[in-house]
Amino acid sequence: MFESLIGLVAIIALFVIILRQQSRIGLIERELGALRSLVLSGVHVAPPQAKPVEQVADDSMPADAAIAAVTDVAPPSAGEAEEKPSTEVEAGEVASGPWAAGEAAPAGSAPAQLAATAKAAQKPDIETALGTRWAVWVGGIALALGGLFLIRYTIEAGIFGPGVRLSMAAMLGLVLVAVGEFIRRTGFRVPVQGVAGAYIPAILTAAGAFILFGTVHAAHGVYGFIGPALAFTLLGAIGVATIAAALVHGQALAGIGLLGAVVTPMLVASQAPNPWALFGYLAIVLAATGVIARLRDWKLLMAAAFVGTGLWTILYMTDAPGTNLPVILFINAVTLAVLALIWLGRRGGEAEPARGFDWPSIAPGFFVGLSAMALFVDPAYTAGDALPGAALIAALVAVALHRPLALALLHAAGLATVLVYLGIIPPTSVASDFSGGALGVDGLPATVSDTLMLRIGIFLGLVFIGAGFWTARKFAASAHIRAASWAAWGVIAPLVILLALWFTFGNLDRDLVYAAAAALLVVVFAVGGEWIARGEEPPLQGGAAVSSALGGAAVAALLMVYMAFGSGWTTILLGAAAIVPALATRWRAYPVLGWISVGAVMAVLGRVAFDPTIVGAEFLSTTPVFNWLLPGYGVPALAFGFAAWQLAHTTNGRPRLAMEAGATLFALLTVAILVRHAMHGGVIDTAAATLAEQAIYTLIAIGAGAILVAIDMRSPSSVLRYGSLAAGVVSVAFIVIQHFLALNPLFTDESTGRIPVFNLLFLAYLLPAAAAGGLALYTRDVRPKWYASMLALVAALLAFAYATLSVRRLFKGEFIGLWSGLGQLETYTYSALWLIIGVALLTAGVWLKSQVLRIASAALISVAVLKVFLFDMSELEGVLRALSFIGLGAVLIGIGLFYQRLLTRAAREKLQTSNS
Repeated sequence: MFESLIGLVAIIALFVIILRQQSRIGLIERELGALRSLVLSGVHVAPPQAKPVEQVADDSMPADAAIAAVTDVAPPSAGEAEEKPSTEVEAGEVASGPWAAGEAAPAGSAPAQLAATAKAAQKPDIETALGTRWAVWVGGIALALGGLFLIRYTIEAGIFGPGVRLSMAAMLGLVLVAVGEFIRRTGFRVPVQGVAGAYIPAILTAAGAFILFGTVHAAHGVYGFIGPALAFTLLGAIGVATIAAALVHGQALAGIGLLGAVVTPMLVASQAPNPWALFGYLAIVLAATGVIARLRDWKLLMAAAFVGTGLWTILYMTDAPGTNLPVILFINAVTLAVLALIWLGRRGGEAEPARGFDWPSIAPGFFVGLSAMALFVDPAYTAGDALPGAALIAALVAVALHRPLALALLHAAGLATVLVYLGIIPPTSVASDFSGGALGVDGLPATVSDTLMLRIGIFLGLVFIGAGFWTARKFAASAHIRAASWAAWGVIAPLVILLALWFTFGNLDRDLVYAAAAALLVVVFAVGGEWIARGEEPPLQGGAAVSSALGGAAVAALLMVYMAFGSGWTTILLGAAAIVPALATRWRAYPVLGWISVGAVMAVLGRVAFDPTIVGAEFLSTTPVFNWLLPGYGVPALAFGFAAWQLAHTTNGRPRLAMEAGATLFALLTVAILVRHAMHGGVIDTAAATLAEQAIYTLIAIGAGAILVAIDMRSPSSVLRYGSLAAGVVSVAFIVIQHFLALNPLFTDESTGRIPVFNLLFLAYLLPAAAAGGLALYTRDVRPKWYASMLALVAALLAFAYATLSVRRLFKGEFIGLWSGLGQLETYTYSALWLIIGVALLTAGVWLKSQVLRIASAALISVAVLKVFLFDMSELEGVLRALSFIGLGAVLIGIGLFYQRLLTRAAREKLQTSNS
């Protein structure tokens, strides 16, 4: 049963490893086939810029085979070409299978022959594939399984004793390895294109390694002939030797050896496992794999070795009954040393690349960062202190600093630091128990002292600031992404540490000590950003690294204000702070400066959304206008306006438009919030809005639209243009939803006031009608036609509503709810009034040349006609009914005469124009 399982694993592993090489093998085969065609055609072609021989041998075949392949296609001498032309052509004919009759290719141009050969290389026939590739692969698997099955048969048949059977199996494995080496040394090659992937020496060596692994494991685990120490040593030696053999047999064999070496500790059980022996062995395997992978530049092999070592580390930390801190530190130190000194070590005379990213370093970054977090939060490791975890994070930063290609280590160190320090905040503390096999968030604080976490936080913050800004300056001119990454972590990690320490150990109401620390970070980040900018090429461009540093300074300033001041002054100072980066654009044209001002707008918006009262409802004065709301909303509005003006004179980009929008918004909010405060006796967050209050909001919105249009006409801006349109649309929405429906005194029966003219109807309908009409007239030539038409129509409807409701108030008094009924005289008055308004709208439309007003007049008169015929006929009696119809008829005839004269005059003017 066990042998069958090993056979199944062998089949799967062998197929996976070999199939992953086929795409790269096929590419090399096609290149060699094309080169052979050109050589045999006798055409002189300049050699392409190909990889060196050792790179050609990278993953497809060993170095000797690659050299032989390149030598095999070397151009023959002139004498040889003249003596054996036909023989060479026949030898190069590989398009057909090995048993197919070859035909000489027709003579033609070199490009045609090259295309034909490339096509043949891309589409090998099935016969060649079966006879040269699959036969070798399946044969290698069969040999490996055959050895295992032979051992099984001898066991079942009882032919030999266990010792003899194991000796025979070991000899078979050694023979396969020796045969593979013999074939490699003799230089045997199949002269058929497309069989480089079926490299027989590597297949035989892999089969022999499988058999040797199985033999040693059976000798220990099945029969007990050898102890765990010897079995461990033999299995490890076989694995390391297989990895070493990959130098001449290819990366696939190295993968098989690495897999066996990593699995070896699981195959050998021990009553008293020694962690030093385990991780010492893994360190040797990792170092040996690193050397071989570095020689051949095998990234996949190196990444697999890091993953295997990391998995063993995490498995030990989660499942081991006891914890050994020195062992954990040892294997993580070895991992970083192999990465820095072996895998990324520079060869003689080789310069450090200015760009690039080493993706295998992601694995050690992840596992070492995870180990560092465990040393911070796992009670099994933090019983003494958290210094080992801090040391691992510092080591990650140091290796990333020493090997710039290992940028993944910087990200791992930064993420580990951020997660650890966010975890000490009591509401969201990360509590992990690696020794118990759990990792989660359950609200428990980290098991370290307050003073120690404070000191470690200061230390790590200094590490990130120093390394981050120094490296960002170093690469600011050559590698922008790398410089930005270092600068970003140079500000993110210290800011998170400061925030976490303040939330955990500081005074959330006001803490001047932490505010001073935040102010120090502001200075450091700002000076660091300027220092990085001077290292750019050309200098002072304000690239991504500079933006990260200055953005960090802005966030630090935000924290400083929150830590040092109360809620009222915080809002005011945040708004005023938008001026600082805007003024800085006078000396530096960094793109980030304008966006920092925009960030101040967002910060103030968030602050007032959290608490619209600025200082809290219980501390807000009831005095109208002169209270905390005026500076809390007004100062940011003025500051944003000044910042927009300043940006318009310097950078004049999108931040300027955003600041204009912010200034406009806060100007409106200032007036609106003061109105609400005054009309509700100092309460702005509980009482429902009234029609009078809503009328003021509507007038503010219409007035804001007019102001934006006026400013835009003097200083054109897309924000002002679209902002004015938005203000008009919002005001119309207020009117339709609130004035006509939700807060209409007809439906709410709200008091309209006792004063005859200057009452609620005057404020809520007549004044907005005049304002909307005036804005429509003002914008008819400077805004889209639909905008002016919309405002004109709403103005007409408001005037109609005012007149109608005023009639209702004349008859019903202060309260005009619909449920109080209609009288005959009131009904007649509505008909007369609507006809008068219709005529007035018609006159205004003709005078102002407004089609909208003329259409509104026609609509209103149509409503009056329907009312007279459908309502007045049945509801009115006597003289009122007669007067209703007489008045309607007179108005309609008058309108008809008016239009006839108007059309006649227009026709006469047109005729005179055509005659002249």
